[in-house]
Amino acid sequence: MPRSVPLCLFVGITLTCFAATPKVPVSDPTALAYAAKSMAALTGGTTITDVSLTGSVIWTAGSDNETGAATLLASGTGESRIDLVLGSGTRTEIRDAQTGTALGKWIAPTGSSGQFVSHNCQTDAVWFFPELGSLAAGPNVVLSYVGQETRNGATVQHIRSYVNQSLLVASTQQPLGTMDFYLDATTLLPSAVTFNAHADNNVLSNIPVEIDFSAYQIVGGVNVPMHIQKYTQGTLTIDLTVSSAAFNTGIALSNFTTN
Repeated sequence: MPRSVPLCLFVGITLTCFAATPKVPVSDPTALAYAAKSMAALTGGTTITDVSLTGSVIWTAGSDNETGAATLLASGTGESRIDLVLGSGTRTEIRDAQTGTALGKWIAPTGSSGQFVSHNCQTDAVWFFPELGSLAAGPNVVLSYVGQETRNGATVQHIRSYVNQSLLVASTQQPLGTMDFYLDATTLLPSAVTFNAHADNNVLSNIPVEIDFSAYQIVGGVNVPMHIQKYTQGTLTIDLTVSSAAFNTGIALSNFTTN
């Protein structure tokens, strides 16, 4: 009998250790399959390291409505820069992950600038070019399949993504980086992406954002959405018509610094 005591203690300790080990989330195989097919339809098998889009833009904020030229740059999945050259001046938004921490910065036409709060740097930095987003299922990205749905009269496959270990919204325990991708059921090209931004001083305040992609054209073997619209709280804020796209040109990382 005395010899059984150490064994019991060993078993108890072992079970406790197993119970305390956190479960690592894994992607849904169905979601991974749809994401892979979508990426194949988007890239045609081309490996994309960076992208430069140029075109015309209509920018709207409240009663302000301006037209101008737009340049959108991205390198990898963590670096992006948007420059809107409008009548009032240039509006710039930058996302940067070179330090290992997701950062963001805005610059107004007046020259004033500010940093994005960390909870607004959790979603895809390259929201305007799906090939460099969460559909690529990069490290720590967890994908789940929501199902087939009808959206705006079209049949879509709905996939949800988030980055494992990203911050959680305390009220829902949902990661701040959660994004919903809607893939055209026939082509599997993304037709829309939705996610929440948040007030700078209130992470619990959801600000719905929707990105719509349309008018895809093949440029250099890559399917490019030539019409990109960004809605914030249901209001169209950026209406972009792409006129040119270039890939793998070696965009300097200095374009994305936020300090």
